[in-house]
Amino acid sequence: MPAPDLAAVENVRARDRQLTKPPGALGRLEAIVEWLAAWQGRDRPRTDRIVVAVFAGNHGVVAQGVAAFPQAVTAQMVANFQNDGAAINQICKTFDLGLKVFELALEVPTRDFTEAAALEEADCAATMAYGMEAIAGGCDLLCIGEMGIGNTTVAAAICHALYGGAAEDWVGPGTGVDAEGLKRKASAVARGVSLHKEHLKDPLEVLRRLGGRELAAMAGAILGARTQNVPVLIDGYVATAAAAILHAADPKALDHCMAAHVSAEPAHRKALAKLGLAPILDLGMRLGEASGAALAAGVVKAAAATHNGMATFESAGVSGKEV
Repeated sequence: MPAPDLAAVENVRARDRQLTKPPGALGRLEAIVEWLAAWQGRDRPRTDRIVVAVFAGNHGVVAQGVAAFPQAVTAQMVANFQNDGAAINQICKTFDLGLKVFELALEVPTRDFTEAAALEEADCAATMAYGMEAIAGGCDLLCIGEMGIGNTTVAAAICHALYGGAAEDWVGPGTGVDAEGLKRKASAVARGVSLHKEHLKDPLEVLRRLGGRELAAMAGAILGARTQNVPVLIDGYVATAAAAILHAADPKALDHCMAAHVSAEPAHRKALAKLGLAPILDLGMRLGEASGAALAAGVVKAAAATHNGMATFESAGVSGKEV
């Protein structure tokens, strides 16, 4: 996979030392600019074309009573995105972000992973390839997110398969299940991982047996972005679970990614720790639909604009630090 452009990073650092501010005064914003430069290969990183990609899928495991809302809500929310009525639409308009919505065979849910593999190999591979379409036409930054009733159960199953512990360690309320719903989620996760345990040493088998189409597509989008030198912001728990598949296959696979935020889903923070990713934002959100990634994109835009637009001490006639 492509490596970071270290020369671009050094040039960013050299310019940063000349900007009208104390060294390090912008904190993590400075690291964000270096990250953009490393993966775009530009001394002056750009954020003119940011794409927010929302992938929508349905899951057979919903039959186990793991969701607070009916499965029909997935398609209804996709229509809401298309009609400019969702939170993600408003956030994208606020920060001038492009929005793409990918509807993944909603009328054909994956199989219930407590009974069979969620996806056939060909379906999983084709969906990963389809996810690469998120960067068609090019972009400066990709934000990935999802919509899918029941998919926090899927994310929990993937994390349980990859990282062990008890099923209860990885499940949470999702869209708002009650205590009994949490028990059903934990039971489904435990049974699913047990059913497929002989095949879970291969991360891609974890994806196809326990995952879903939107997770496969997000994994594909992350890989596609890497091949095109596009940095990626990962949204919440479900998007992080998709990224975890790639990290399990190759620990360097997510070097071009940042965690946009840490959600209120309890296991998300643990999953980010496993990946070594520090979130940009911590706002107690649990909406999904790439909302956290889109908000973090606003921070990234500000970081790039600050670096590119600030005057140097020389150009502004400001005295530098005395040695």
